Amino acid sequence: MGEQHGTVLVVDDDETVRDVVRRYLERAGFDVVLAGDGDEALRQFVARPPALVVLDVMMPGKSGLDVCRELRRTSDVPIVMLTALGEEENRIAGLQLGADDYVTKPFSPRELALRVASVLRRARWTAPEPAQRELSDGDLRLDLAARKATLAGADLALTTREFDLLAFFLTHAGTAFSRTDLLAKVWGWDFGDQSTVTVHVRRLREKIEPDPAAPRRVATVWGVGYRYDPIERS
Repeated sequence: MGEQHGTVLVVDDDETVRDVVRRYLERAGFDVVLAGDGDEALRQFVARPPALVVLDVMMPGKSGLDVCRELRRTSDVPIVMLTALGEEENRIAGLQLGADDYVTKPFSPRELALRVASVLRRARWTAPEPAQRELSDGDLRLDLAARKATLAGADLALTTREFDLLAFFLTHAGTAFSRTDLLAKVWGWDFGDQSTVTVHVRRLREKIEPDPAAPRRVATVWGVGYRYDPIERS
């Protein structure tokens, strides 16, 4: 059962939280590896590379943000951050460092298990039809089946959510979407913090725009949200 869904590394300094999360994730069919601090998390990550990391922000010593930063130097593994209610700055900082999702404490373990499954489902998604296996715009190319992106022939290091967002933009080029629309269509959230979208758009621009301050591809539509403007127009 666990092998079917993959291994999740759960990092939290609270033993009770770790135990509750472990039981719910195992019940949902995941193998679970636990770590009580940042250093142990990095050791476990190397010893048994997981399919996804659940990472608490506030930990003594090496914080969750520190761990997220170190993981992103070498890995695009999906990361779900655990942040306390009211810790908006930490939540945004986690997204800026490349976290894919977050759950706010106090949280429902069932909700966390559903979020984990959702993120992994998107990370493993492949295009169902050959005609939709690749998206491109000029020197920007996305292989949907391999979940690989390149710009001018060079690999782009995109997180799961960044890849999904870019794929959505390319598929719906020329159409403006609000942040609420994007939360629903890319994240699958009926509610959520719209700054999640803002931060991911900013990170995406830093990776695909020659000048992120004057974007050519991902345009801001004032009063609405964002629109993808193709470099190559048909």
